[in-house]
Amino acid sequence: MTTEAPAQHQVVSLSEWIAAGKDLLQKEKEFTRARDALSAARRDLPWVKVESDYVFEGPDGPVSLSELFDGRSQLIVYHYMYAPGWDEGCIGCSFVCDHVDSARQHFEHHDVAYVAVSRAPLAEFQEFKKRMGWSFRWVSSAKNSFNYDYGVSYRKEELEKGPVLHNFTMQKLSGEEQPGLSVFTKDADGNIYRTYSSYERGLDLLIGAYNYLDLTPKGRNETGPMSWLNFHDRYED
Repeated sequence: MTTEAPAQHQVVSLSEWIAAGKDLLQKEKEFTRARDALSAARRDLPWVKVESDYVFEGPDGPVSLSELFDGRSQLIVYHYMYAPGWDEGCIGCSFVCDHVDSARQHFEHHDVAYVAVSRAPLAEFQEFKKRMGWSFRWVSSAKNSFNYDYGVSYRKEELEKGPVLHNFTMQKLSGEEQPGLSVFTKDADGNIYRTYSSYERGLDLLIGAYNYLDLTPKGRNETGPMSWLNFHDRYED
């Protein structure tokens, strides 16, 4: 942890500070309205029907995508980066998932189910989940094509050929695993639809700690994306 004082900054009278704050408040209100409009546009996106009958490996045995809704009509899937053979999960994904259990106490009572999905076999990340102290549902897609179909896992030979489709664009990737989030809904007849997916910086929305840091004089105080970050059980203090 770095504890250096913030760099010297402009200091003004209280009346000048209130005037500056009033100007900023107008920008914040504009941002809030723009965010509300973006959320509405997200809800208005067309849906695509899920045709594959995905079955995952869960702690209690095989579980289908439909069963992951757990009686609700909406499902959030976090694509957690944990490939076969890894000793521990992605540190950035862990940062995201540290925010889940408290939030889901509320959204699970508002018709939204949640699950994390990783490509590693279930047994490979059970101890890591226990170490992190998480209680949300986490299943394995090791025996299906889910990760590949949703643009978060890529075969080495695919990447070697050149650009692949990721985050709605063709781009060259350096890693076989990528983080992401997908949202689904299920109708009264049991049909499942993909309604939304997000990748890369789009996942910032899920990180409450960043929202707090963005309010402070130093902000995120990073030399690169998440450069200061550690697993929550490895901070020295």
